[in-house]
Amino acid sequence: MKLFKYIFFFSMLILVSCGEETKKDNGKSTIQLGSTKKQKAKDISINQGIGPIKDFAFSPDIDKVMIEKGASVFKAKCTACHLPDKKLIGPAVKGIYERRNPTWVMNLLLNPDQMLNEDPDAKAMLATFNNVRMLDQNLTEDEARALSEYMKSL
Repeated sequence: MKLFKYIFFFSMLILVSCGEETKKDNGKSTIQLGSTKKQKAKDISINQGIGPIKDFAFSPDIDKVMIEKGASVFKAKCTACHLPDKKLIGPAVKGIYERRNPTWVMNLLLNPDQMLNEDPDAKAMLATFNNVRMLDQNLTEDEARALSEYMKSL
């Protein structure tokens, strides 16, 4: 009977502690399950990746010429493994900037081998996609920039 009480106690302790975060806001307690959008946005902004790009941000203006060039690069170099809105050999690219930092994406495009070998997020993504490595397409920074603009426009 004593063993049952210990098992019950530890089971309840584990259930209570898994995935919940209690916050006090103006004297009120709230419970949050998992990550919030604000926390995810913060997590996305932290990892810049490994490569030549140290800080990249999109212009608020829409550059239709850049988007067209990016669409052309995507069609020529990416469609064997990626679709805009559907998982194929690699992940869908639509909504990528909700999941990844723009600097990280640029570094992955320009430096996939080192990113897949050393970056924790890239390594995790690689494992998710059955260790099928993204091939180095030898993109120029201009091509990677255009491709990024295209993916943002999706």
